[in-house]
Amino acid sequence: MTDTVTVLSDIACKLGEGPTYDPATGTLYWFDIVDCKLLEKQMPDGRLIVHSLPVMASALAVVDAERQLLVTERGLELRDKTTGALTLHKAVEADNSLTRCNDSRVHPAGALWFGTMAKEEGGPAAGAIYWYKYGEVRQLYSGIAIPNSICFSPDGTIAYFTDTAKNKLMRVACDPVSGLPNGEPKLLIDHDGVPGWIDGSVCDADGVIWNARWGAGRVDAYAPDGKPLRSIAVGARQSSCPAFVGRRGDHLAVTSAWKGMDAAERAADPQGGFTFLIDAKVNGRFDPPVAL
Repeated sequence: MTDTVTVLSDIACKLGEGPTYDPATGTLYWFDIVDCKLLEKQMPDGRLIVHSLPVMASALAVVDAERQLLVTERGLELRDKTTGALTLHKAVEADNSLTRCNDSRVHPAGALWFGTMAKEEGGPAAGAIYWYKYGEVRQLYSGIAIPNSICFSPDGTIAYFTDTAKNKLMRVACDPVSGLPNGEPKLLIDHDGVPGWIDGSVCDADGVIWNARWGAGRVDAYAPDGKPLRSIAVGARQSSCPAFVGRRGDHLAVTSAWKGMDAAERAADPQGGFTFLIDAKVNGRFDPPVAL
């Protein structure tokens, strides 16, 4: 099987993250978290637009034709697509200046799982993973250093997540109607001793988990039982998160970052921070609108 990897955007994001594809408009959105930017590009050949944001934001969920829900360092904020105006919807850790938002994904039932973490990595495990639906926010897991890999099986009965600092992908049984976990998390993949770190993930229509491996410049595919299936190299060492794109969801967009690199490391990784397109003929699927 031959995979073609091309550069989708040569804007070098310091911390590229949170790619989300809106199938209604054919538009891919992603973020440079620490530089407070939202990027958008109509696929496949539309103009790249960069929006400046007043806060750090890490993820986006579709609400309707006019609005999006952004996960920001203040919590959940509604964004008007026409004006770009943000309106605080639900404050989450807004009074904690030491934390910021991170990974997020919409459950098939419309519930949003999203994570927070310390702004300065390497400190205490100050983050958490939250659940949101119909205006209610609940904390699911606390004491997490770097929440990542939030994604769900196609039928909504399994949720996946990781604390990247521990490098273990967890799975937990999930209520397909509420999107809430209904069991204790269990280990699916132990990545200890393998080069790189488990970062952002998506789960396709066959239940295959596609994970961006930070520090190894790869996107790895795993069967629902954790068995490795494929590994695709991308052009930046710190690959961060994939998303299904295209009318049929049969391609992958992958963000990356240059955060934490010194001058020599950046010179050795000239495409660090770029966003890539993988023609891998995946059986992708799209997140539903968030249940606001």
